[in-house]
Amino acid sequence: MATGKQIGEYSVRFTTFTFTPGPAGAVLIQGNVEGNATGGFGAVFGTATFIGGPKGGSLSYCGLTSGDDGTGVMMQGTGNYEEAGQNKLRTQLLLQLSDGRTIISEGDIDLSGTSRSWNGRVSERN
Repeated sequence: MATGKQIGEYSVRFTTFTFTPGPAGAVLIQGNVEGNATGGFGAVFGTATFIGGPKGGSLSYCGLTSGDDGTGVMMQGTGNYEEAGQNKLRTQLLLQLSDGRTIISEGDIDLSGTSRSWNGRVSERN
């Protein structure tokens, strides 16, 4: 999905999960994350919402960063996820930032053991 220059990387950890009934018998899974990102983003906090099944589905994200210079940026967007191995998912998101930029996030989630990590890269959108 990436179409522009990579501008940063992120490393976050899921801190909590909430499961709720969704439409047509689906289950909504919301995971709260916190961590850090390079490229001036700084601290990262947010909520990812997954709808689908273990093999893949849609994903939305809403969160904020507390930049290295003390400024914050809100972000929200949508994308998808797919199975990428045992207890692993691959994600792609198109995110709109409150400073007017649109970025692409591509990442890998590891839910094995106590890891619960989500690591990836962000690129500018051409």
